[in-house]
Amino acid sequence: MSQEILERCDASGRRLGPVPRDVCHGDPSCIHMTVHLHVFDGVRGLLLQKRSPAKDLYPGRWDTAVGGHVHAGETVWAALLREAREELDVDASPARLLYAYLHANEHESEYVSTFGMVRQGPFLFGAAEIDEVKFLAAPEITALFGSGELTPNFEDEFTRLVSSGAFPDGGGAGDPAPRA
Repeated sequence: MSQEILERCDASGRRLGPVPRDVCHGDPSCIHMTVHLHVFDGVRGLLLQKRSPAKDLYPGRWDTAVGGHVHAGETVWAALLREAREELDVDASPARLLYAYLHANEHESEYVSTFGMVRQGPFLFGAAEIDEVKFLAAPEITALFGSGELTPNFEDEFTRLVSSGAFPDGGGAGDPAPRA
């Protein structure tokens, strides 16, 4: 199988051209574009995926419902639709952009375009990528902070999600539908 070729960018999301995945993963100075999709249940819950034990980063930890790379030459929207279909077998065309940000850690730097949508299911996922999915309310999620059960990326993303207002009252009362 050929190596995945990603879209490299600068810290503001301006495209810089193609780069092999293995160049970016392991070099935080190489920023690449990714997409995240938060799926709300329309009541109080946020869908999380439990990463497969076979994943190279953070195996067995809870993470954003959908997350993936933008391939070289691919639009962010096309990447979102592709990743949602691949990971949960859902049509993400109702999703709305919530925000974009730069996430960096010791392993990599990603320019993340974050989307949100409401859907209760069904969700079909492949065991090679995902062990399980489930909806959790904000208090259930925050109770897991620092426990090692969530990916560090998700902990950062969840804080941003709540701050953005897309998950009102931190997922308490109210309509958690994404805002435009």
